[in-house]
Amino acid sequence: MINTINTVTFPGLGLEFELDRVAFSVFGHPIYWYGIIIAVGFLLAVGYVMWRAPRYGADSDKIIDMLLFLVPLCIVGARVYYVIFNPSICFDADGKFSFYRMIAFWDGGLAIYGAVLTGIAVILVYCRVWKQNFWDYADMGALGVMIGQAVGRWGNFVNVEAYGSITAVPWRMSSVTIANWLWGQGQIADMDTYRAVADGTLGVHPTFFYESMWNLTGFAILALLARRRKFRGQTFAGYLIWYGLGRAVIEGLRTDSLYFFGTGIRTSQMVGILSVAVGIVMLIVRSRTGKIVPEAAVEAAPEGESAPAENAAPSGENAEAEAPAQDETQDGTQEDITDGDGN
Repeated sequence: MINTINTVTFPGLGLEFELDRVAFSVFGHPIYWYGIIIAVGFLLAVGYVMWRAPRYGADSDKIIDMLLFLVPLCIVGARVYYVIFNPSICFDADGKFSFYRMIAFWDGGLAIYGAVLTGIAVILVYCRVWKQNFWDYADMGALGVMIGQAVGRWGNFVNVEAYGSITAVPWRMSSVTIANWLWGQGQIADMDTYRAVADGTLGVHPTFFYESMWNLTGFAILALLARRRKFRGQTFAGYLIWYGLGRAVIEGLRTDSLYFFGTGIRTSQMVGILSVAVGIVMLIVRSRTGKIVPEAAVEAAPEGESAPAENAAPSGENAEAEAPAQDETQDGTQEDITDGDGN
């Protein structure tokens, strides 16, 4: 029987946790905390998107319809990404290929970048088919993703995974489970180091916590900036830059990284750097082509001319309900909040 209970300590902080991966059982089938935590993060993300959707003129029903495709496809994308860069997971101990092991994401093995890339593709196709503005959906979704990532990383804590290299920092995380895994991976070369990690003299970087806090901070900053969104795609580009930068740095500390086809290059670190580059280019281009035209400017356009459809204020069946609300700021000016901080 596989042991599901682990004791984790933070000796420098005087903290100790006994973590059971299993929350409860249903008809003898274990329900894991990891799945519950991921589900909570997902629900919080969806709730935030639905709350902010009217400010973008987005149709809540269409968002729900899109999620029916988005969620399962993102799980598939996350698994495919992981399998591509860690094909050994598809084989049994005797080296025989196992289709079950290839698809068994419930046993672990999902990569967030696979889910993000798949999500972008699904949203792009869905918005094209249903004639929605991709950039509005991308801006809303970016903040929702950050919420989900910030919460979801705590599932890694319960599983005692996604931690970093050996360190003596005051907030180090120690465990016999961690010492055993590092020893099995050849990342601990002597018994003195093994004992030090097991008893708390040394520990590892709690990179799950680093990333959770990085995403939470990024959410707060981007949500604040989104209140005065200047152009469509602004929040999405900000997400690519913020998350890519943080992941590129934090991934360098991880002990369980996926590597790019047998090279010494960490896949998520490389993708993170590319995300930053794409985000910067996107900010520059979209700041010129995606500026939001206030509704008053659209109405005042000369006869025979109109603002680009992408930049016009939200319209449609619920145009009246989705018309820009006007709030007075403290200095007495009017503030258009149609494109406020969405997801």
